[in-house]
Parts: sequence; structure tokens; C-alpha cells
Amino acid sequence: MNCAGKIGDDFLQKQAYGRSAPDTFTHGTSEQRTRWLYKGLSTGDMNQMDTFSIAYNSL
Repeated sequence: MNCAGKIGDDFLQKQAYGRSAPDTFTHGTSEQRTRWLYKGLSTGDMNQMDTFSIAYNSL
């Protein structure tokens, strides 16, 4: 979980530039990546991992 949080666009941008620019995110925030990893590990159900068909604010 720690690793997933360290590779979110927001974390990487803050480390590199001292701030983050949400309109440039391409791979998700640290929170989104951690939440989806946890969901995958806890359910083991690939059918629940469709990040393309849901609304952006539900990611």
C-alpha cells in the first residue's frame, strides 16, 4: 500500500516540483491507486476492477 501511494501523480509531482497540478494527472492520485490496489487485493475479483466504465469522480 505504501508503494501504491508513492507512485501517484500527486505525490510524484510534489516531490519533483513542490506542488501538484491535477489537470495533468495521467495515472491517478496516490489515494486512488491505493484504494484500487486494496480493492483488488481484498476481493480478488477482476470484474470489480473496471476503471474505464465508471464516472471519473467514482475513481
